[in-house]
Amino acid sequence: MGSIWIIGDIQGCCQPLSQLLRHADIASDPNAQFWFAGDLVNRGPHSLETLNLIRAMGERCVAILGNHDLHLLAMAAGVKKPGKSDTITDILNAPNADELIDWLRHRPLAHHALNHLMVHAGIPVGWNVEKTLQLAAEAEAALRSPNWKSNLEKMYGNEPAYWSDDLHGNDRLRVIINALTRMRMCTAQGHMDFEYKRAPAPDEHLIPWFDVPGRTILEDNVTVVFGHWSTLGLMIRQDAICLDTGCIWGKQLTAMRVHDHKLVQVDCVQQRKPKSPWIPPKLA
Repeated sequence: MGSIWIIGDIQGCCQPLSQLLRHADIASDPNAQFWFAGDLVNRGPHSLETLNLIRAMGERCVAILGNHDLHLLAMAAGVKKPGKSDTITDILNAPNADELIDWLRHRPLAHHALNHLMVHAGIPVGWNVEKTLQLAAEAEAALRSPNWKSNLEKMYGNEPAYWSDDLHGNDRLRVIINALTRMRMCTAQGHMDFEYKRAPAPDEHLIPWFDVPGRTILEDNVTVVFGHWSTLGLMIRQDAICLDTGCIWGKQLTAMRVHDHKLVQVDCVQQRKPKSPWIPPKLA
């Protein structure tokens, strides 16, 4: 088996992705495999090309869903209309639109292998690896079912903001989706806050999800790899790694080799202006 590389948020920036895949450290291994940490599309200029490229990799890649990918599915389902910053209508108008949407809605929300657990956003305080995969599978089944369009409509909303084993129905689906694709900051009790999108800073009420006390996932001694948080930037810890390095904002697109955490980065052309200040990468 070849090397496995995990690639952070692309958001339709196909040129940096192609450049990254041609990098000597990656291209020298013809059997290399790729994990994509979600947000394959949207805001960048070439979402259609990005989706076609990743889909063409076939079994060489695992691509999980991010919030922008779910937004594309919601647009395809007629649940959401394009916003001013959306750049994904070319996918919906493509000759192979039906095939792309069907492929996308069959992507996972979490992936676990080689002691690494990949999600787009985060893991709630009471979830271990087994529970994360189990609950992700529930949401995946909803997206793959004949009723996928109505299920997508039910996923929108910020409440409930916390996980409980007693949740059922739409509330249960919504919390699973929000945790895996939208979560950044939480209260000390693990209640999710969806308004905070800046870089982490001392806050009286909120802390990053990966610093919430008593996280069950720590008992599994697994490294959680995620994206979704460009204002956090590159963060490498034993228990958590963020690979969203702001490609869409003119920073970098990052790939990390799983077995030794070697990094490969390419510079990106700015496509959007960030609303929050950028902070230096965290390498500790």
